[in-house]
Amino acid sequence: MTASMAASHSVGKIAKDVIFGASAACKEAVAKYGSEKVTNATIGAIMDDEGKLACIPVVEKVLRTLPINDLISYAPISGVPEYLDMTTELTFGDHRPDGYTAAVATAGGTGGIHHTIWNYTEVGDSVLTSDWFWGTYNMLCREVGRKLVTYPLFDEKQNFNITAFAQKVDELIAKQDSLLIIINTPAHNPTGYSLSDDDWTNVLDVCQKHAKTPGKKITIMVDIAYIDFAGEKNATRKFMEKFSNLPANILTVFTFSMSKGYTVYGQRCGSMIGLSSSKEVITEFADINKYTSRATWSNINHGAMALLVAINKDKTLQKEFESQRDALYQITRKRGAIFMDEAKTCGLNALPYKAGFFLSIPAKDSAAVCNKMHDDLIFGVPLKAGVRIAVCSVPTGKMNGMAQKVLNALNAVEK
Repeated sequence: MTASMAASHSVGKIAKDVIFGASAACKEAVAKYGSEKVTNATIGAIMDDEGKLACIPVVEKVLRTLPINDLISYAPISGVPEYLDMTTELTFGDHRPDGYTAAVATAGGTGGIHHTIWNYTEVGDSVLTSDWFWGTYNMLCREVGRKLVTYPLFDEKQNFNITAFAQKVDELIAKQDSLLIIINTPAHNPTGYSLSDDDWTNVLDVCQKHAKTPGKKITIMVDIAYIDFAGEKNATRKFMEKFSNLPANILTVFTFSMSKGYTVYGQRCGSMIGLSSSKEVITEFADINKYTSRATWSNINHGAMALLVAINKDKTLQKEFESQRDALYQITRKRGAIFMDEAKTCGLNALPYKAGFFLSIPAKDSAAVCNKMHDDLIFGVPLKAGVRIAVCSVPTGKMNGMAQKVLNALNAVEK
């Protein structure tokens, strides 16, 4: 009897998502004890202080007034031109680097990551990111025959580990002619860390050193999914100027997402913006990623693109929108500050959180620590290197005292 009909490369695929697993356990606790007694720190979406999914009011208002044709018609494969221009402008703000650019619409930020891995690495290549990373990076690599390898994100002083980064780049570039480096900043998932300007200078120095070797190609993919919850919009983008006039064999790709910045997670709308000192490289970027879009999802959500355009071409709406989004940012900022201040007071070793949806605590057995946290009806996500706390989803009042309870669970398990 045939045990499998799948192709050999697909046999055994199972998506075990620890995030949704943790969320399911939390829902069971809510059903048993009531939502007021349960702290849900698993969800990667902003919940208001009543525990309801938050939507920026202008987004809902504009979405409900869009013409029906904007919602149901096919969009161009590469995306609506006005949308592509606007996402490029929104990505860079007042700090657009010198160089040629092109944008291609993608199915959320994830779509841009998929295209970058597929089109800028060879089958069998290793892709480099930090040891604290969004787990889907690994799935995206494995799905297309690549391998994700990591370097320690932090050194012993919990600063960006440029030495480990440089060593890993040296090692990989010696083995393969092309290297894709994924850096999720600012407001990194899952730690909330952001690379400093000096960190970026050091990273680019390493890349430019290897770019001098004939035949080598480096692609730097900057995952900016959380940038709109990382601080003042132009301050968080200042580092982008450092990508000006890099060698032609260094390509930079920024993956823009509407999910967080526009609170439309389920609309699956984003774009990938390529930057290069070479016009030919950017022409190729637009062509090959359009091709991959056609071969993957054909085209993306027209209504979501129309939503972004409608908001940003009306200066009054745009100003109102940014004010409302800033209010949500201030909520996440306050929640993170409460946890980090209390962590410092009680001696909990939380990783350096700058901003964003998540913060993390190193743990040798994160699953056991999360299970112990359930005693206090606190639900986090167990990752390979530690416990992730979604400050975006925890009502502000429930942040008080959480750090001490996490520490108690950690001590109970790792004593």
